[in-house]
Amino acid sequence: MMIGIDRRKIALLHLLLVPGDIERNRSVTVEAVKLAAKTGAQWIVTPELTVCGLQFPQVVGTEWIQPQPDPWMQRFCQLVKTLRCTVFLAIPEREGRKLYNSVFVIDPDGRIIGRHRKINVKSDSLSWSMPGDRVAAVECDGVKVGLPICSDVYTRHLTDALKTDGAQMIISPASWGPGIHGPNGEWEARTEETGLPLIVCNRTGTERTLDFLKAPSLAVKNGKRILSYTSDRSAVLTCEWDFVAMKPLSAAYQTVYLPG
Repeated sequence: MMIGIDRRKIALLHLLLVPGDIERNRSVTVEAVKLAAKTGAQWIVTPELTVCGLQFPQVVGTEWIQPQPDPWMQRFCQLVKTLRCTVFLAIPEREGRKLYNSVFVIDPDGRIIGRHRKINVKSDSLSWSMPGDRVAAVECDGVKVGLPICSDVYTRHLTDALKTDGAQMIISPASWGPGIHGPNGEWEARTEETGLPLIVCNRTGTERTLDFLKAPSLAVKNGKRILSYTSDRSAVLTCEWDFVAMKPLSAAYQTVYLPG
């Protein structure tokens, strides 16, 4: 299968999110995207629900969620166009009376070229969200990318379906920290089963009943973690990614911390 590009600098926005503080989280996401672009990143990935955190309904409810692109996302798309990068933006969306936990792909022209709605939403923290009903890879720069969100990789059927659809790699926005229901080999197993590399953009911070301070952002291939990072601060993690060998060109992320 042909790959459209040889390499790209990929940035993961490993952010400290505050549940329900929409304006603050939006601002942090924007500043992190600008910082990532300044490092030369061409692909930029946000964590799951980057504008609101995971346990936001207890703080601000769900009435604020709009069909996408809402006015804020329209401005965000213009920023992406100005920066000339590709952004994988994970935010909630409304469709009629239904709400979804989604990730959107915004290309360097500021166009939304793809979307995935989280399917595995069987969680107390996601009771507001309807499950998506479509599994498909999105083509970015000639590369077909699968976009399962967090626990979408809990079992193999979604990643197997993405492989069947022609995915060449998997990028997963996540809010998945250690604990009773924390990850337990799922990321590694999905790469062994599919033969596809997996990049996980996780987050940091704490919420009402959740702790993400040791939640790792990862690059995984052939069942092994080849890059891993945790932090108690918001950071932009970058690596040069070889799309021919489908692996990072460095042994560690380059890290830039956000101010504050």
